[in-house]
Amino acid sequence: MKVLPRVINPSDGHYFLLGPRGTGKTLWASYHYPSALRIDLLNPETMRQLTARPERLIELVETNSDKQQIIIDEVQKLPELLDVVHLLIEQKKSRQFILTGSSARKLRKQGVNLLGGRAAKKILHPYLAFELGQDFSIKKALTHGMLPLVWASSEPEEILKSYNALYLKEEVQAEGLIRNIGAFARFLETISFSYGSVLNINNISREAEVNRKTVEGFIIILEDLLLAFRLNIFSKRAKRELKSHPKFYFFDVGVFRANRPRGPFDDISDLEGLCLEGLVFQHLRAWCDYSIGGNELFYWQTRQGIEVDFVIYGESGIYAIEVKKTTQLRPEDFKGLELFQEDYPIAKRYILHQGKERFIRNGVHCIPCEEFLLNLKPNSILEL
Repeated sequence: MKVLPRVINPSDGHYFLLGPRGTGKTLWASYHYPSALRIDLLNPETMRQLTARPERLIELVETNSDKQQIIIDEVQKLPELLDVVHLLIEQKKSRQFILTGSSARKLRKQGVNLLGGRAAKKILHPYLAFELGQDFSIKKALTHGMLPLVWASSEPEEILKSYNALYLKEEVQAEGLIRNIGAFARFLETISFSYGSVLNINNISREAEVNRKTVEGFIIILEDLLLAFRLNIFSKRAKRELKSHPKFYFFDVGVFRANRPRGPFDDISDLEGLCLEGLVFQHLRAWCDYSIGGNELFYWQTRQGIEVDFVIYGESGIYAIEVKKTTQLRPEDFKGLELFQEDYPIAKRYILHQGKERFIRNGVHCIPCEEFLLNLKPNSILEL
């Protein structure tokens, strides 16, 4: 796979590097720390030896005392190893541990030693348009998503088809997270119709033929595997009645499309609109994680259904962002932003559209979506 510069900033101290499979954690760590001691828990022999005797890690580290960095890949597969890592950190030698993982479930569920707060947590997201630069194609991104594993493939559709099977088999079934793999597969298809929408667990339960409590558990599994996220309502100093339930998004547009069944009654234009919104979502979420300032991502919707797709709130300011797949903006496209301004007059407002021109209308910055994404750089304000 071609190594592209990523915007994630490495830490000088110990840290967890988390992200779904295929985001390039191992490739990035190997490229950034070429001389590191690498311990791959996906290697069956390594996994067998350390499972039988986790303290063997001490021997490996001491034998390679010239190595400044120690990378442990997929650390969630053997959480007990963190106790040994903690012991090594307490020795206060000039070593740095980088612990990669594609699931936070075992780490949290088993209540294991998370290094006593001595390790930071960083997230590696799918590619940003800015990282790809001239290689970025919004058409390709809307069709296949932004996963490095998929982007580099000559057969992206086949990779995406197998991606779901990878998680069903390796992450979900093999780790014993669920008992009924068929129910989980039905749930995955059903919840794909909630992408970009307010989450209605009762509807998902009924359509997937899975009880409500199980559906709630399945959603938590997706979140723990970093595959999906709930986007909460922005309600700070709310002046009117708002929706109370979160919206749902998969972490990547390509993964969403691979999960979403399609047939003769599906409206392709609706799907394209959801993908455009989802592509912006994953970029804004990455921008919040990569940038300093404690920025958080929300959406805003009144009880009457008037909505702003995304709200960013943090030290950088407050931003309200609407995404429209149209090339020609109409007065009604500004309604949500106008109402939002009444409640939050200091907010900077944007509409991202599919046209070619950028302009300002009624105080709203109207920017071509592709241009916005290409210029969205962490630690830079959104005033492009």
